[in-house]
Order: sequence, then structure tokens, then C-alpha cells
Amino acid sequence: MAKDRKLGRPTDQRRAMLRNLVTSFLKYGKIQTTVTRAKETRSLAEKMITLGKRGDLHARRQALAFITEESVVTEVFDTLATKYAERNGGYTRIMRVGPRRGDAAELVILELV
Repeated sequence: MAKDRKLGRPTDQRRAMLRNLVTSFLKYGKIQTTVTRAKETRSLAEKMITLGKRGDLHARRQALAFITEESVVTEVFDTLATKYAERNGGYTRIMRVGPRRGDAAELVILELV
């Protein structure tokens, strides 16, 4: 992981949470979450898009090992890879929304550029 943020979870739960966040983010193009989770998700999602730009069989299998839905992998390799073919990184944007009502955690919207 990028900065080895622990996010208050054991390793297996943290890995599963990040896999689900990345899958949802690539599926819908936008998610709302906290700042630290968004920063970790951004790092991993950009790596998945870079794998999609490579486009070979090994890259597809690496993406399938991390992303939980095969349809999302197909979308990354077909649409997102062609959309960002000329771009060298920086596929995502983090926009701050404000504090969450319950615990005042800083919320952000993570979206594709």
C-alpha cells in the first residue's frame, strides 16, 4: 500500500475494505469516503488503471486478483484504458465535502478526472 496507513483495522480487514473501495470506485466513477481512505483508494485505483493501459494478459490477471468483479476489470481495460491512454497518471480528483454529522470525520468525494 502507498503509505502503509493502518486505518484502524487488522491487515485482512483493511485489505478487503480497500479492495471493495477500489472496485466500487472503478464501477461507479465516484465515491464518498473519508480523507485517509480516499488517499489509499486513489493510489490503488491508479495502479489498476495503469495495468489497464498495459493491456496484456498478465496485467489483466493482476487486476483480476485485486478487483472483485470481472465486469469492472473489463470496463477498466476497455473504456478507462482508452480514455486515459495519453495521460501519465493523475486519473483521480479528491474534493473535500465537509465534516460527517455523526463523528465529524472529514468527508471527500473521490472521482475520476
